Amino acid sequence: MITLSHLTMRLAGGGHQITILDDVTLEIPDKQRVAIAGPSGSGKSTLLGLIAGLDRPTAGSITLDGADISRMRESDLAKYRRDHIGYIFQSFHLIPTLTALENVLVPLELAGMNGAQDRAADLLKSVGLEKRLHHYPVQLSGGEQQRVAVARSFACRPPILLADEPTGNLDSATGQQIMNLLLSLHREYGTTLILVTHDRAIAASMERVITLRDGRIESDSLISSDHRPAESPR
Repeated sequence: MITLSHLTMRLAGGGHQITILDDVTLEIPDKQRVAIAGPSGSGKSTLLGLIAGLDRPTAGSITLDGADISRMRESDLAKYRRDHIGYIFQSFHLIPTLTALENVLVPLELAGMNGAQDRAADLLKSVGLEKRLHHYPVQLSGGEQQRVAVARSFACRPPILLADEPTGNLDSATGQQIMNLLLSLHREYGTTLILVTHDRAIAASMERVITLRDGRIESDSLISSDHRPAESPR
């Protein structure tokens, strides 16, 4: 269970404080699929970064199974991210000098996992890139690069997967393929999936949609399975 309690984030700018998030309180149960929606500047990506432990809130708390990550030391935060968080970025964030296989190997080697090479290769095969293991990012299409990023995010079997506009740089058909892949892996690994999106169709494929506006929760609704779009084969 992820619990956000009275979460506030302010930044200094132009001689005054800018409020990015304003008294956000919510709970996200384990294994739930959640979309964070809202207009640009509403605080979506900031909220994701706080849950990831990449930033610290100005006020309030973020707890995971009772542990307050907003009060952790940097060394403990690094362990929290390593052991609990997978992250997918809109712009892929692959290391350009490493092959697809080597990019997926990075978190496995940092975690000291046995059989890292086989695990990385299996993950890339599971996302349809068995013929691209030794290709560099520049040799891959945008969709293929995002598939590498998806494989990397699941490498250490994180209980929480955070995705910041994962289809934002892709055409609609490729974006749908990536979403089908994410949903399939979410079911396979039983992760909590929290996804930032502007796309209503993608939001509708989640179990819950939280809409932010001006740093506050405007709405928080569960989506009936009857209203979710059917998934295409990945």
